[in-house]
Amino acid sequence: MAARKNKSNKKAALLSTPVEHIDFTAFDARPLIDSMGKMSFTSRDTARAAEIYNQMLADPKCSIVLTLAGSTSAGGCMQVYADMVKLGMVDAIVSTGASIVDMDFFEALGFKHFQGSQAVDDKELRDLYIDRIYDTYIDEEDLQYCDATIGKIADMLEPRPYSSREFIWEMGRWLKKNSKKKGSLIENAYDAGVPIFCPAFTDSSAGFGLVSHQVRNPKKHMTIDSIADFRELTDIKLKAGTTGLLMIGGGVPKNFVQDTVVCAEVLGHKDVEMHKYAVQITVADVRDGACSSSTLKEANSWGKVDSACEQMVFAEATTVIPLIASDAYHRGFWKKRKKRNFARLFK
Repeated sequence: MAARKNKSNKKAALLSTPVEHIDFTAFDARPLIDSMGKMSFTSRDTARAAEIYNQMLADPKCSIVLTLAGSTSAGGCMQVYADMVKLGMVDAIVSTGASIVDMDFFEALGFKHFQGSQAVDDKELRDLYIDRIYDTYIDEEDLQYCDATIGKIADMLEPRPYSSREFIWEMGRWLKKNSKKKGSLIENAYDAGVPIFCPAFTDSSAGFGLVSHQVRNPKKHMTIDSIADFRELTDIKLKAGTTGLLMIGGGVPKNFVQDTVVCAEVLGHKDVEMHKYAVQITVADVRDGACSSSTLKEANSWGKVDSACEQMVFAEATTVIPLIASDAYHRGFWKKRKKRNFARLFK
């Protein structure tokens, strides 16, 4: 009993300082971005990225797709993305499953991420059921509740194939009645008609819940159709015409959204516009030929991204995206944007 109590106290101590998500509306980054534009290296790249994002917002023909890869949501940028949706600063999202389920949906259930340390005994964390993302901690028991909730949502649905966009829409519908924390990215996207795609959806906590759902319902279960994801996102590209990409990290979300141009051409559509504007914030090395680290100029050779208004920013995204978002918020081009409500395409 004493050992169990000591273990509980140790876990409570490690999970005592919640990550606080930054509010980009609470400070004005314009003077800093303006000054960075007169500097060199990553500072000037960041300023140009902010300029291009403002061009996207100011262009009445431009629809904006936000892509998310990595753990910036857990690291303190969750409110950044949720507020961008709420304010009409993005029109569609392509993400890893972890950013949407393990991070955003997880916190909408009332759980938190916690500040920790990378210099820690991971065997001890495992013994305490604490998961680590670099210097951020998650209670594994809370995460398993999140997994189970995904399974319960799946149990309530008609047994058929769903795109990830369609299933996440159902998650938003469920959160409207059951969320403990309002204003999540999923719930804001549901309210604003902003579709969210996770092409590798089961590579996240969702996977555990959906596997459990199929085991409970071996003959009548829902499935995730990633081909439908590709088709639906290509439909958005065709409807949008002019598009801009704001990409946090790389990976599947980056390539998936860029490939919509090629997919539209394969389907026989003529004169499909390449993505006119593009910003990518990444720390990936460009020399290994991997998709995540390929430059936007390289994407031009594939016919995916126009090279006129693109900017790579080689920086850790939690230090950069709040500045770009704050700069755009205070310059105010978003106020005149017409909301696309692309979710209506699929009703």
